[in-house]
Order: sequence, then structure tokens, then C-alpha cells
Amino acid sequence: ETGAALYTLLEGWAFRYNTLPDGRRQILSILMPGDFIGLQKRLTEAATYGVRTLTPARLCAFQRDTLWQLHRELPSLGYDLTWLAAQGEQVVDENLLTVGRRHARERVAALLLGLHERALHHQLPAADGSLLFPLTQQHLADALGLSRVHVQRTLRTLDRDGLVRWMAPGRLSLPERAALARVARLPWPLSLPLRPLI
Repeated sequence: ETGAALYTLLEGWAFRYNTLPDGRRQILSILMPGDFIGLQKRLTEAATYGVRTLTPARLCAFQRDTLWQLHRELPSLGYDLTWLAAQGEQVVDENLLTVGRRHARERVAALLLGLHERALHHQLPAADGSLLFPLTQQHLADALGLSRVHVQRTLRTLDRDGLVRWMAPGRLSLPERAALARVARLPWPLSLPLRPLI
């Protein structure tokens, strides 16, 4: 919708997506607590994507004119907002590299590892080492530009190699994260910056 508010996701998981006229969906990013939603809508005055929640969520809403007021009256928060936008651009760049150049096994490994490391900032692992992970195989496929069947086969091989464990529905464990990083061709440990909260 036009005129949508700006939001900070305080609790829960969600995703940003866009859909082609024939119904094919591309997940643009997975959202976790602390992520800022709606900046693109505010700048273009039109909805360029949709957002759906994956879990119950709590959001903090801002009025439309808050963005410019923030920059004028609270420059440090304006800087934080600019930092979040720049960080979002880096995530988009990494996602483009993943979808454009990584093989299926590398894609799945990179996405799972990146999301797992982000999730560690918001939750403690259960006794079995698992974390809440509410994405389905179809979500992974839509985020990675793969078919659900291809994702399923890839997850099976990663599980067989001891790199991924589904402990229960909606719970994921990565017992060998350094090895998974090698599969994904990512440096280990991942360097995740401390995100400001607006």
C-alpha cells in the first residue's frame, strides 16, 4: 500500500518478497528482531515488495514523516538509519552473489549459516543445540532461486554429511558450522556487525 508506515521488527521472524504475475515468488530477505522495514516504500512512495510474518511478531511503527524528522532532530539516529540501509545493501549484494554464482549446495549452506548466526543474537540454543528456524523448504527455495525438490535433495546430503540437523519441526542445529562455512565458501567465523535498534 502507499502511505505505509515504517517499522522496526521487535520480536519474531518475517520475510520481504516480490511476486511475478504468474505467482512465482522471490524472497528478498529474511527479517529478524532489530530489522527496519519500509524504507524503500517511504522513498519511492509505492510498495515495491510485500512482507509476511513467519512467527507471531511485534513491531514498532513510525509515522511517515518520522524519517526526515529523525535526520533533522536526532542526527545520531539518522546515522543509525543510514547504517542500517547500507548494511541492507550489503546483504542484497551477498544474496545476489549467492543466487548468481554459488552452486545449490553452496547456496543452501550459505543461507542456513547466515540465518543461524543472526538467530544466535536473539535466542539461546536449546539443550540439543537447536534454534528456532521457522522457514520451510519452500521458503528456502524461494529465497535461493531453486526448486523445492532441489532444496530437499541438498538438505538431505548436508544432513547425511553431519552438517545440518533438523531436531524437530521448526528447529535447526548446525553441529559443524566451520565445515558448513567451507561448503558455502564463506570465511569463518562470520563477522556480523552489532546492529543499532531504531
